[in-house]
Amino acid sequence: MEKKEKPAAVSPSRPQAPGQAGKLEGHFMAHRYGLFLIAIFVNSFGIAAITKALLGTSPITSVNYVLSMFTPLTMGQWTIVVNLLFVVVQPLLMSRTELRKDLRMYLLQIPITLCFGTFIDISMQALWWVDPSGSYLLQLLSLAIGCFILAVGIAIEVKADAAMLAGEYMVRVLSKRLRREFGYVKLGFDVSLVALACLLSLVFMGEVRGVREGTVVAALVVGPIVHFISPAFRVFDRWIGTGLPAEAVAAVGMRAPAPVITIAREYGSGGHRLGEELARRLGISYYDSELIALAARESGLSEQYVSANEQSISPLWLKNLFTQDYESPVERSLSSRDALFVAQSRVVRRLANEGSCVIIGRCADYVLADDPQLVRVFCYSDLDSARRRCTEQYGIAPDRAEAEIKRVNAARVAHYEYYTGRHWADPHHYDLMLNMGVLDMGSACDIVEKLYRLRLDRRAEGR
Repeated sequence: MEKKEKPAAVSPSRPQAPGQAGKLEGHFMAHRYGLFLIAIFVNSFGIAAITKALLGTSPITSVNYVLSMFTPLTMGQWTIVVNLLFVVVQPLLMSRTELRKDLRMYLLQIPITLCFGTFIDISMQALWWVDPSGSYLLQLLSLAIGCFILAVGIAIEVKADAAMLAGEYMVRVLSKRLRREFGYVKLGFDVSLVALACLLSLVFMGEVRGVREGTVVAALVVGPIVHFISPAFRVFDRWIGTGLPAEAVAAVGMRAPAPVITIAREYGSGGHRLGEELARRLGISYYDSELIALAARESGLSEQYVSANEQSISPLWLKNLFTQDYESPVERSLSSRDALFVAQSRVVRRLANEGSCVIIGRCADYVLADDPQLVRVFCYSDLDSARRRCTEQYGIAPDRAEAEIKRVNAARVAHYEYYTGRHWADPHHYDLMLNMGVLDMGSACDIVEKLYRLRLDRRAEGR
């Protein structure tokens, strides 16, 4: 996801005094809490809009909605009751160490729950005039609007990164306790709530009410919408003080950045060989497959998993949908894919901090975007040249080469765009776009080397 976003640059050249740093941190934290409060209200309004479509409600509120149908309490009041029940149960599933370590986040669920339930009732009252029951098309429109509003609220919540709603926190606790992928635990949790809502409806009202196709639609589409719109909320970065991790800031402050070359490449373009030749010619380190073992150690995942998943997104659309953690920043996500991306990003930053090197792929141009000495290269080629390179150098059968090129490129595009929110081959994000179908390897190396030397000279001059 980024998790899934690029941190804003923080200058290490003007260190803050301890008192000033504390005040600044408190200032930004107040902004984060304010933004989170806005997110809760937007979430509540989205849930109300979905509910008003009369096609069911979101899975997390399905039980609360059904209970409100045959009891004196409103949906918002039942939301408070059920969420406080989650808060009571959570310590039973956590160790004392975990609870102490996360005590602030745990306790914050109580005031957040009170606000969330209250905001739901306020939103339901504010939308009293919405009644699309006369037209199924209007119901679908209301549902779509509600899903989008809910996605906006979740995206703002993730950006604020100040606290968690009780339902989300419950899923995280269960995921850690069961040691299972967050997405699958979230799916099981939502299905359990929907099943309980159906059971309550049958027992107390004699029929299934409050759970319909809108419940399924909300479960499927809200997460992907969150991912799609999240980059737009970078506008809040300055306001909430989003920046580099403290250890990264300290590391950059200890040295003048040495030039690093990052190479993104289409499959069959020769980017791998270009990187090897540049590293040999310049006498600097080269990292490609070596990053697999480093990322495995950093993340605790197996090298087999890293090798299979490091630069791609699963082609199984539904699997991606259910295994991603859309409700947390990528740094705190419990998704294995997100954990791998974060681990690789840390490795890339560490290697760049050690000195000049060539790094192949791994979104390195994005991860190191705040480095003013970075040399960002993108290699591409025409299909005929790529096919020829694949058959002659990679040993791929001629009749399979084109399909393999398209498959690998599609995976790289999906992975890069998923975690960066940017277009992979957009020339605005690179310093050099090299057509390796018309350039020989020596000429390509000369071009990159010239820019590298220029960066090196500027570094020596302190520019």
